[in-house]
Amino acid sequence: MQDKDTYFMQMALELAEKGRGAVAPNPMVGAIIVKDGRIIGSGYHEKIGEGHAEVNAFRSATEDVAGATIYVTLEPCSHFGKTPPCSDKIIEKKIGRVVIAALDPNPLVSERGVKKLQAAGIEVVTGILAEESSRLNEIFMKYIVKKEPFVVMKAAMSLDGKIATRTGESQWITGPAARERVHQLRSALTGIMVGVQTVIMDDPQLTSRIPGGKNPLRIIVDSTLRIPLEAKVLQDQDVAKTLIATTEWADRNKAALLEAAGIELLTVPTKDGRTDLKALMKVLGERGIDSILLEGGATLNFAALQAGIVDKVQVYIAPKLIGGETAKTPVGGEGIEKLSQAFSVIELKASTVGEDILLEGYLSKNE
Repeated sequence: MQDKDTYFMQMALELAEKGRGAVAPNPMVGAIIVKDGRIIGSGYHEKIGEGHAEVNAFRSATEDVAGATIYVTLEPCSHFGKTPPCSDKIIEKKIGRVVIAALDPNPLVSERGVKKLQAAGIEVVTGILAEESSRLNEIFMKYIVKKEPFVVMKAAMSLDGKIATRTGESQWITGPAARERVHQLRSALTGIMVGVQTVIMDDPQLTSRIPGGKNPLRIIVDSTLRIPLEAKVLQDQDVAKTLIATTEWADRNKAALLEAAGIELLTVPTKDGRTDLKALMKVLGERGIDSILLEGGATLNFAALQAGIVDKVQVYIAPKLIGGETAKTPVGGEGIEKLSQAFSVIELKASTVGEDILLEGYLSKNE
């Protein structure tokens, strides 16, 4: 049986989830106020620049909160930003006990909120469902510390591991439910990245077709500017912006044509004869891109794994068999030589999405 702190914190985490897609680059946060075993207030961070979870919970309170316990999924802020510090509001409201899931990962402010509350004589408990809170805010947790985007590598393949037929046909391997899930993910993340070969072969739009959804920045990795000028990702900049990450090897005439059409070109360094993806992530992070959906294809996927930029993997498996020695797999490139060099995925879990299976997990990183 769950203890009461875990029970109420789970409810706060479920509340926090409601802010997904509306508060980035801020974290999703939920708060529950409990008095005499009863919930008397609740709230979550609903929109960037507006009230934090704690403030919204206080606003909803049905009675005096003095002496109550507040459950918060992330350490209350202790600094002035677009809104005043939540730790000050908690002290002002005479809360008796604060239960926190995860501490703020920012080393500049971590535990300041806790110490301020304790200095005011408030009992503070931390670490209740901390891992769940950190996973909920996995994008924020990485970006606030490293200023690099959280990268999700997504692939769709058949039961025999093919992402297309031997002729290159790939639409559609997965069913409509899986494709809708991917569009939801596109809407939730700030960037989507593919290699130029994917643009040449599939001519995708790389937009989110979710009603009311947001379109991510489309990032095309193209070291020499092979992208066709008629590509769909270049035609609708009013719908979604496109950035091409290229190198010093870029075709200068093509570059001039693209820039004249309003396409932004970003020249990044090269490494081992290829676009330096690690350097690209640093530049994108500096521009405020906190998350990227990597949709391959096979060559870029391997390069991204090799560069160590992938944080999470999502692989959809369709109940189909394709065959073909030359049909591509999700991860191509040169590949590894020894099994000891394999990229390990941890915390792997499986679920069904319509007729397909979704496997997702995190890249094991020894840092």
